[in-house]
Amino acid sequence: MARRRHVLFNFFLILIPWLSILFIGKQSVKRYSVASLIVGIFETINHVYGHKRKFWEFYDKPKSFIRDELPFDIGPYMPLSMWILKFSYGNFKKFVGINVIANAFFAFLFMPFLKKIKIIRLRRLNYVQFFFYIHYKAYILYAVQYLLEKKYDKK
Repeated sequence: MARRRHVLFNFFLILIPWLSILFIGKQSVKRYSVASLIVGIFETINHVYGHKRKFWEFYDKPKSFIRDELPFDIGPYMPLSMWILKFSYGNFKKFVGINVIANAFFAFLFMPFLKKIKIIRLRRLNYVQFFFYIHYKAYILYAVQYLLEKKYDKK
């Protein structure tokens, strides 16, 4: 049975990022949502792979992909991708810099915090490996957005 702390954590993990979309602007949502959705689906597939390979372990039993990993995909991943694209698309160095900072924060600060409050811990990856596991998808996000922009510019 999921602990109350885990349920509340998942609730806020999903709610807060999606509420932030209210402030991004309608045009930005329209422009960046497709790339964010595509990479979000790719991220979900990666989480399925990581779940099977036991890269991490959630403390609550029984194990449930929907309760454990999925909130990370539908919560912060897509809205954060839209925000990062809004502030940095068109300037690749800025995009990489923002992603390095965000992914380093998640891997080196937030993951130890989640371990401390007994939500999740890394099992088969260390924090540096986990950083690269989450960071490489930033380049895929930028490439997808670039291809979408190129497609829309032709029309």
